[in-house]
Amino acid sequence: MRRLGVVSHYARQGFLIVRCEHVPELNSKVVDKNLNFVGVVKDVFGPVASPYAAVKPRVKKPEDYIGVFLYVESRRRSFKGKMKKVKKGKNGRSNRRSSAKSSPGKRRPAPKRRG
Repeated sequence: MRRLGVVSHYARQGFLIVRCEHVPELNSKVVDKNLNFVGVVKDVFGPVASPYAAVKPRVKKPEDYIGVFLYVESRRRSFKGKMKKVKKGKNGRSNRRSSAKSSPGKRRPAPKRRG
């Protein structure tokens, strides 16, 4: 868990505006000090030194969270094992074709100019 910041106000558009201590990832889960799910980070805006985050609340009374510290679940994204393995052919190269190596006959024609 990492402290996100304190809730500044509840906007008319239905977002909790949080004054952040760091830049959170979008779609990160936001919880309170009792680890109750509050909402999801939908936007980050404002100055780089101290940004704001718009949190889409998933609670019945979001106005009760004004002035309360919220926390973001820290999740490490790893891409290990997510890439597809490419089988190599007889010559040791992969079977995938790259766009640079494709034959010139398969290229799309340039768009016609109008006007």
